[in-house]
Amino acid sequence: MALGFTTSATYGSRSISPDRGIARQSNPRVLVARFGDGYEQRIADGINSVDEMFNVTFNNRTAAEVDDITGYFASLKGATSFTYTIPDDNAAGGELAIKVVCQNYSQSYHHDGFYSVSATLKRVYEA
Repeated sequence: MALGFTTSATYGSRSISPDRGIARQSNPRVLVARFGDGYEQRIADGINSVDEMFNVTFNNRTAAEVDDITGYFASLKGATSFTYTIPDDNAAGGELAIKVVCQNYSQSYHHDGFYSVSATLKRVYEA
């Protein structure tokens, strides 16, 4: 496995690796029942109760590669999941394949045909 993802055949089935420095944000979902005198009870909201977001960048890439990345994200429309491989020291081989959806992405135009893409990927749990 390699960090990143592979685009669909429409985009040449190419492996795309992000820049170093992936940011991971975790937000536990908790149900809280509050009672008098400040007393409260808490319980995790569901089996997979931690929302995880990954901020990734693909900087200074050729126009063709950026077109493939943004075209792939656009084709999924934020609804279709894909497999994304992240570093994980607790997993075999130091990498973990997870399902994500691309919630938003932005493209920056630089000079001489080199562009950049920033994306937010949300981890999803599905079969």
